[in-house]
Amino acid sequence: MEIHTPLDLGAVTRGRRRALGLSQAKVAEAAGVSRPWLAQFESGKPTVELGRVLAVLATLELHLDVRTGNATLPEAELDLDALMEDYNREQHERD
Repeated sequence: MEIHTPLDLGAVTRGRRRALGLSQAKVAEAAGVSRPWLAQFESGKPTVELGRVLAVLATLELHLDVRTGNATLPEAELDLDALMEDYNREQHERD
């Protein structure tokens, strides 16, 4: 499933929660967020905090998958370990 907007992600999350028969309160507690925050996220609020979004997705056993947007080109293989090493090296050089 492709997600293009915060509303899309909120709707998928709400649908998964309902399919599992879980209340907002139960999911919010398990994810460490408030029920009002979860309600806003499920409603498509565009300024929700990413860390909290990821916690909710993990609670519902949903996984985020990032891909390149150009369907005509093959996806480049991303070496996440190399990217993290570069990032850590840059951070160390700044310190």
